[in-house]
Amino acid sequence: MRDDEILIGSLMEDSWLTLEQLAAACSVETQWLLRHIEEGLFPDVQSVAGTWRFTSASLVRARRMRELERDFEAVPELAALVADLLEEIDELRIRLRQSGLG
Repeated sequence: MRDDEILIGSLMEDSWLTLEQLAAACSVETQWLLRHIEEGLFPDVQSVAGTWRFTSASLVRARRMRELERDFEAVPELAALVADLLEEIDELRIRLRQSGLG
């Protein structure tokens, strides 16, 4: 099991990461995250009393987007689209396993 899988697995759904924590976990600057939030590339992110709150799903998404932008020189919008598709594939795999078909 990879270290990032352990970190993600240890986050509970009702736990939140701050902007700074998410940036550190993804090895990006907070400005990178803020630009992506402003562009609407993190659809499920919440701001509560002026503080950004991120879930474990946001962590997975941010890491995927960062890797796509870095490894393939993808523009942020394309990285977000690929992240959307990967999230959908993950969800479909879970459904297959739950139905006993996967």
